[in-house]
Amino acid sequence: MKISKLYKIVLLGLILVAGSSCSKDLFEEINTDPNHPSSVSTPYILVSAEKKLVDALRSEEIGLRGAQLYAQYFSQHIYTDQSRYVINTSYADNYWSGMYKALNNLDEIIKLNTDEKTKALAAAGTAGRNANQIAIARVLKAFAFHSLSDVFGDIPYQSYGSDDPDFQALQQNPDNLTPAYATQEKIYKDILQELRQAGDTLIKYRSEATFGQADVIYRGDNAKWAKFANSLRLRLANRIANKEAQFARDHIEDALAKGVFSSNADNAVFRYSETSPNEAPLFRATVTANRKDFAVSHVVVEALQGKRGPFTAQDPRLPKYAKTNAAGAYVGHPYGLPLDAANVFPVTAISLPGDIINAADYAEVLQEYAEVEFLIAEYKSWDQSAYENGVRASLEKWGVADEDANSYLDQLPAASKETVLTQKYLALFNQGIEAWSEIRRTGYPLFLVKKDDIVWSGIVEGQTRTYRFSPEVGDAIPSRFVYPLKEQSVNRENYRRALAGQGDDVLWTKVWWNK
Repeated sequence: MKISKLYKIVLLGLILVAGSSCSKDLFEEINTDPNHPSSVSTPYILVSAEKKLVDALRSEEIGLRGAQLYAQYFSQHIYTDQSRYVINTSYADNYWSGMYKALNNLDEIIKLNTDEKTKALAAAGTAGRNANQIAIARVLKAFAFHSLSDVFGDIPYQSYGSDDPDFQALQQNPDNLTPAYATQEKIYKDILQELRQAGDTLIKYRSEATFGQADVIYRGDNAKWAKFANSLRLRLANRIANKEAQFARDHIEDALAKGVFSSNADNAVFRYSETSPNEAPLFRATVTANRKDFAVSHVVVEALQGKRGPFTAQDPRLPKYAKTNAAGAYVGHPYGLPLDAANVFPVTAISLPGDIINAADYAEVLQEYAEVEFLIAEYKSWDQSAYENGVRASLEKWGVADEDANSYLDQLPAASKETVLTQKYLALFNQGIEAWSEIRRTGYPLFLVKKDDIVWSGIVEGQTRTYRFSPEVGDAIPSRFVYPLKEQSVNRENYRRALAGQGDDVLWTKVWWNK
């Protein structure tokens, strides 16, 4: 794994427009040429790190052509092989390198705030207290590492609070190009400790601000960063509850006591720009590239229409998630059609992604209040109140009118494992990796297309045709991505050790929390 130094990285985030009005102010405050810095302030580095992280997380490759298809939110139009699990190996390479670049930026913030020679300068101006900068960097590192581990399993990992000899990622001076792989079990347990400690620091200094307007996610609000740290603990502890019940319970109880998201105002989101070249990934993949590869799947459209799954009422999120076709109807593209059926549905006949999610300045979600309520509902044995709170939060987030939200809630069936986890799936729309992780963990929703299911039957050129879902790779939704090819050559010894412990480097090898 190539670990490049911070000053060799172009700070792409410096040109980010986080929202047209505040971004102009941010740019006017930046007087240093980012390509020839005499010194780089930590707010600069944070902007770069946040953008790199979200760019990698929601990239066209891993996010849209990978996890978003695995979760069956989208279905490919024209080129349907990726809906049937044929994924280019370069996708994993680019996701891996993109996330580690973000992690290097975040680790540089920590170094500048701990080194006695630089910590005073690092805290100057609007950057804020050293301890707070370190805490926010730890939260984002925790998010990046958990996302990487959910995709691959065991990975090179680095911790601020632990000197475990297996934690060898991000080592520089000299560069460690062959870091060991830490087990996912170790990674998850350490991440939860990192989040606990970072959250406690941010609670201590909750009235202070850190990084100022350079922080695209929370605009420097320490109190909201603390809630994000504890909400993320809730997610991760819940994910490993079947593996480490008491450890998970302790973290969940502590996170709930210290404060998690309590409204959509707490959501951790990264808003892109309306201007080139910093538009949201889906916009770049469709509008900028002038392509129509992605349609909303028939799985999602039918579920929102009340035709698939446990909900029979029309879901008011349907017009938020999808556009109508040329005839004014919502028609999901059949998921996973064979290539010879790729042109059965012209683009005018199907529903493309809605204007909200396909906006240039779309706010990509790292975690939101609705998910937190669904996690609480699960922890409390499918609690009715938390379930309803989660549904309402999702409806409000997508801009559903109160009257329509109330009507939909009145028709909801009672909370149960199926209803809570299915509503969680619907709420996670466009958060591909997290939705895919939850599908792997829970097996819900039950209505996802499986091998040999009929996905469409009708008349084609005067003949009745029936198309079944037939994966080209494996028999079920993939359990992980294969490691980057460069790891197999540059870091071959550690790569082989990881496979010896985890299993073969194939799509259907389950990661630790899913075994």
